[in-house]
Amino acid sequence: MELRNLKTLVEVARQGGFSQAARVLFSTQSTVSKAVKQLEDELGEALFTRLSGGARLTEAGELVYARAVTMLAEAEHIHSELTELKGLLTGKLRLGLPIFGSAKLFAPLFTIFRSRYPGVEIELLEQGSAHLEAAILAGEVELAVSLLPVSDSFEWQAVHDAPLMALLWADHPLRNRRNIQLAELASSSFILFEHGFILNERIEEACRKRGFIPHASARSSQMDFIVALAAAGLGVPLVPQVMIEERRLSPLKAVCVNEPDLRWKAALIWRKEAKLSPAARAWLALTREKFPI
Repeated sequence: MELRNLKTLVEVARQGGFSQAARVLFSTQSTVSKAVKQLEDELGEALFTRLSGGARLTEAGELVYARAVTMLAEAEHIHSELTELKGLLTGKLRLGLPIFGSAKLFAPLFTIFRSRYPGVEIELLEQGSAHLEAAILAGEVELAVSLLPVSDSFEWQAVHDAPLMALLWADHPLRNRRNIQLAELASSSFILFEHGFILNERIEEACRKRGFIPHASARSSQMDFIVALAAAGLGVPLVPQVMIEERRLSPLKAVCVNEPDLRWKAALIWRKEAKLSPAARAWLALTREKFPI
């Protein structure tokens, strides 16, 4: 069973189709199909259900996918540890970043990291924090950004702590305030993030503590669309302060939600007791240097 075929299977599953995986792997669709077919012949099982618009893992494929992710991660660890023995930092940094906030916080760090460790390949997975936590436990990435608190399955290092800001439209009755309490928004509709974002859970939990359930008028994973919906008066989004810095919000007004238990506390997390690669340890050291919380 060849690792390159397993890598191809994993990418087809992640991308949801053969042609999509071929683009990511800089390969051809026929080469990708051939690699998956070799695995299926070797295992005697169909691993994908071919669909008109892509492909979906079969029950056998789900099992093989989970094992393949683990095997590929272990192979990467072997390469990293061998290069460490030689006194070189090469290998791969497998990092999960949230869709929101990453550009502001981490883009400058990639330039520094690349200048210090030019031999390290950076592989990014961009998803909501709930998906990133699952990706760590599955071995798809070594490090990821999530929101505190996290479960006992993870170790963590704080990165950023900021309040949430309510984006209020032109004639919202609270828009002239500097700070508001969450309970004051109880009668408002909310614009929440897509499912898979842990920030949704934090907002909903904080609302329940204050005796109300937030009504979601819309959900989105696109910040520009969220801003447009809020400007149209469809609802109130609560967004981390870092996401609106240097962003043009007019006619919206950003008002701080002054609640100690509802803040955007971002942290780098990794699987508890995991042996991190040299590249992952170097990234942790860099973030500790730049974000000394």
